[in-house]
Amino acid sequence: MKLAEITNYLESIAPLHYQEDYDNSGLIVGDPNMEIHAALIALDCVESIVDEAISAGCNLIITHHPIVFKGLKKFNGKNYVERVVLKAIRNGIALYAIHTNLDSIHTGVNARICERLGLTGTKVLSPKAGLLKKLVTYCPTGQAEQLRSALFYAGAGNIGNYSECSFNAEGFGTFKGNEQSDPFVGEQGIRHREPEVRIEVVFPTHVERKVLVALFENHPYEEVAYDIYKLENKHNLVGSGMVGWLEYDMDAYDFLHLVKDSMQAKVIRHTAPVGKRIKKVAVCGGAGSFLLREAIAAGADVFITADFKYHEFFDAEEKIIIADIGHFETEQFTSDLLLEIIQKKFTNFAIRLTEQNTNPINYLF
Repeated sequence: MKLAEITNYLESIAPLHYQEDYDNSGLIVGDPNMEIHAALIALDCVESIVDEAISAGCNLIITHHPIVFKGLKKFNGKNYVERVVLKAIRNGIALYAIHTNLDSIHTGVNARICERLGLTGTKVLSPKAGLLKKLVTYCPTGQAEQLRSALFYAGAGNIGNYSECSFNAEGFGTFKGNEQSDPFVGEQGIRHREPEVRIEVVFPTHVERKVLVALFENHPYEEVAYDIYKLENKHNLVGSGMVGWLEYDMDAYDFLHLVKDSMQAKVIRHTAPVGKRIKKVAVCGGAGSFLLREAIAAGADVFITADFKYHEFFDAEEKIIIADIGHFETEQFTSDLLLEIIQKKFTNFAIRLTEQNTNPINYLF
């Protein structure tokens, strides 16, 4: 199997366009056309993971965290990042990361946390704006259905839980072709009036090329009239964190024990209970202190995340419980999620989870 087949599929699930500006998700080492025999999945790409891949005969490592975040100016093995990259190249191993783009989708890292906690009615805590565009075009009435279907197939027309969404208004268009024209209807040099449908569809920005290809291949006119608008609407299925509900409200300490067990956390750093039972829960895998205000605004009783600094705990201001369970602990089940995603598509592909715990933090009790 070609490497590009795997990466293209992963990016159809979690588009690279969804990653944060600081991130470096995608193919870090490797040729998209190389043949992949087997893959290893891990949370982090460290030297021991590359050694495991070599021993297992895997020439692709898929991790959540990118091994390279910033540009490397030298490759002399002076640190673990350079050593990992050098060893991967020497052994013909491709390195691929799927990080904040997987965090951002509504079926990604945060959804897995919600599942483990038994939350229902979940939604993205802080949806992203600037990820949507609108296409407006005008098509002869008789060909409108074919064009709509092609646009939907290309990825346009999805709004929340609904697909094949469009707005259509009937009217008429006029045009007059010159001597070089080849009109679909009408004659050269004569103004023609044609019944047309104005079709409007919304699409995510990362499928714009596909949508335009579908437009030009299925619109009958020689010159296609269309407009593309950038929307500031928030994409409710893409963003940071999630929020959901427990089936039954719980005592604060009982809930924290549930979190500790469900997330296999060694310890939980948390603020004091605020005197109410827990019903609404906000979560964010990895470092999530930037979402505290959103969690409070959403009416969450507790915010489960990681990497809060000492002074940031005061920002709870007795409005919410901050529960910092550890960075690794919030994301450790991401590997299982990736395995499920890949096996759903490539049922006979040789893929395995690492046998290692790459958490660099140890606890002394």
